[in-house]
Amino acid sequence: MTRVPGYLYKVAAHLLHATFHASLRRPLKWLRVQGLREKVTLNAVPDGVLRIVCVHDLSERKKFEESLRYQATHDELTGLPNRWLFHLHLSQALVRARRTGLRVAVLFLDLDYFRSVNDSFGHTTGDALLVQVGTRIRSTLRENDTLARLGGDEFAILLADMKNVDEAVRVAGKLLLSLQASYRLQDQDVYSGGSLGLAFYPDDAQDSDTLLRYADMAMYQAKQAGRGGYACYSQEMDLRGHENMRLHTRLKEAMAQGILQLHYQPQVDVESGAIVGAEALLRWHDPELGHVSPARFIPVAEATGLILPLSDWVLETACQQIAAWTQAGTPLRVAVNVSAQQFRQRNLPEQVRAALARTGAQAQWLDIEITESVAMTQPAQAREQLDALVGLGCRIALDDFGTGYSSLAYLKALPVSKLKIDKSFMDGIPHDANDVAISRAIIALAKSLGLTLVAEGVETDAQLAFLRQYGCEVYQGWLFAKAMTVQELTSRLHGVQVP
Repeated sequence: MTRVPGYLYKVAAHLLHATFHASLRRPLKWLRVQGLREKVTLNAVPDGVLRIVCVHDLSERKKFEESLRYQATHDELTGLPNRWLFHLHLSQALVRARRTGLRVAVLFLDLDYFRSVNDSFGHTTGDALLVQVGTRIRSTLRENDTLARLGGDEFAILLADMKNVDEAVRVAGKLLLSLQASYRLQDQDVYSGGSLGLAFYPDDAQDSDTLLRYADMAMYQAKQAGRGGYACYSQEMDLRGHENMRLHTRLKEAMAQGILQLHYQPQVDVESGAIVGAEALLRWHDPELGHVSPARFIPVAEATGLILPLSDWVLETACQQIAAWTQAGTPLRVAVNVSAQQFRQRNLPEQVRAALARTGAQAQWLDIEITESVAMTQPAQAREQLDALVGLGCRIALDDFGTGYSSLAYLKALPVSKLKIDKSFMDGIPHDANDVAISRAIIALAKSLGLTLVAEGVETDAQLAFLRQYGCEVYQGWLFAKAMTVQELTSRLHGVQVP
């Protein structure tokens, strides 16, 4: 027997009372019984038979269904539309654009140095940064524009009903500017800008998938150009994308087959002309592609994640060579460039210590080179990493000095032993007054801080005379020699002149 819900007894009492009233001759309105989730309607017909209709309140179910629908179409962390909903809005915008003749712009944004924020402060702080980024971007857009989080630190923006390309470019500049300001996280200021790619309908593509892919490709172009800026898609990017895929495949094969080599460019004492060190430089001659410049394959390695195993190989190989030269009685200081991604790895000092131990190399002969921009992006983390490396016995060189935006207070706090004047400043010496002034200032700064100074890209006698006049201690460049194989440099160290 089916159990009768308690609330029906209350309904029955109302019915018994209602039967004594003439109003029963006409339909009754909804009868609400306090505390009930169901709605009960009473209706009387001429034969005097009462009919009761119970209608369940579906608001809870509807609320639950709305919640599921929201979760399926929005990002859980930021509350922004997700990839699926972005594609839906983009498809609708394209249909409307075909009818109106207006343009549609798709912007693909990737945060710069977001991984270092996660590594330095933890994923909770990284999540908080993503939420703040979403809020900032949203504040720069029109109400009818769509901002979506695609995953990780990637965002997509849809600008519909655009009259011309310039409108989207102005939005891109405004958006990037808003991201440059610091974020207050864990009671300290954290910086993380972004790189942006743009693609347009109907100029670049006709469908949503291709537009988003092209905007993504343009974003990578912006990153390779130095981060913090934007790039618009071009057909050359598509060709470059296919080339990069091929290059990535060949590079993986070269690493597996041991085809890569380290060459060494001598670092020379300005006064005596003696070789006092060398910079390890990666070289790749591919059987199919021929000689591939590091300027070509290093960005591909960085974009595809190959830079970490590649950097590990360079460190290991350089340490092996340091040990070999030391055992041969010709110890030589070797400088190894550390990539930005490698430097952000918390275990970098341990990796260096392990490589030294495996190869038998002494840390006093290993220089770790990082670029000025990498050191200044996260100064606190940089100091922690560099202190640990100096604790092993290594020395630290700041590469490309003068091309970034160093704080002298931070520079003074970092355990740096060397500054390297970037080649771009040496190119104009002695004829370009600006290059002369900047180089003289860097030399004076290094002297005042007690740092050794190395000038890169020295190619003429006039440049060397300038360095000698103003007291720069060490140089490297084609004036003395290009990067050499191990055999060639070893011969030089033993006093044998290589033709």
